Amino acid sequence: MRRGAREQAVPHTPVMVRELLAALAPRDGGTYLDGTFGAGGHAQAVLDAADCTVLGIDRDPDVFVGSRDLVRRYGGRLAVLNGRFGDMVELLHGVGVESVDGVVLDLGVSSMQIDDAGRGFSFRGGGPLDMRMEGRGLSAAEAVNTLSEADLARIIRAFGEERAARRIARAIVEARARTPIATTRALAEICRRVVRTSVHAIDPATRTFQALRIYVNDELGELDRGLGAAEALLRPGGRLVVISFHSLEDRKVKSFFAEHSGTAPRPSRHVPDVEDGRRSSNFRLLRRGVQRPTVEEVASNPRARSARLRVAERVAAPAWTPPTQGDSAPRAA
Repeated sequence: MRRGAREQAVPHTPVMVRELLAALAPRDGGTYLDGTFGAGGHAQAVLDAADCTVLGIDRDPDVFVGSRDLVRRYGGRLAVLNGRFGDMVELLHGVGVESVDGVVLDLGVSSMQIDDAGRGFSFRGGGPLDMRMEGRGLSAAEAVNTLSEADLARIIRAFGEERAARRIARAIVEARARTPIATTRALAEICRRVVRTSVHAIDPATRTFQALRIYVNDELGELDRGLGAAEALLRPGGRLVVISFHSLEDRKVKSFFAEHSGTAPRPSRHVPDVEDGRRSSNFRLLRRGVQRPTVEEVASNPRARSARLRVAERVAAPAWTPPTQGDSAPRAA
């Protein structure tokens, strides 16, 4: 779901559908949640695989409006809610659903968002520097034009894993002193002047755009909230399937699954659980490690190339109380 130049014309295709269905194992009569509905590709695959019910959530109001035809097609087996998947417990309780048999999270920005220049997610072409999934709150333009150089550097380093973060932040501050940075093209050109790479390397703007998108939408904080909420909603035997696209997301998912399944490293094998503060495991790992798309899928759908799938099954132990999550952005010193 991270876009390159050759991907611009590729239509939306859900990634790792076969692997997702094998991991989720949808059954007749089950209730499943697609927390990142988007164009509905994964939800449709689940609905076609079993005589079940799917509830979709998406924070993008455009998705909610655009899903109406699909909802009608499935005749009562599909409902789509506008909101954040971190609020899935409240959203589902609001429509009378107390628990589910499976949760799917396909993280990151959607194909529809990245391919719409007017949304400001892509450094390819031109458009307003926006990046807000919900169309409200702080925009990327406001961030680059108001945050301090130190904060910009921290955001670009932490969320973009960009080694040239300080130089890019300095260049942004120098450029905005002359004229506000209002377009994706303007920001991309700043990044390209600072970071020069070979023809075959990723675009120099890639990591900065990723960092700003994650910051503006609080994506990592939302992921923390969503994982805890999924744990609270899943019935025993229910499965949580997460597809991520970069290392920041995947590390959080891996850490959550390891901690909640009791497979995280212990300080010492001689220290009993009660002494190292561990709680009862409430997930069971269904496979060790991460599953990646096949070579054939990547060849036919380049957007799948960085996808990573992890899955775990809920067991009967009580849910841990999800910790209060704040803004995950780096703070000023």
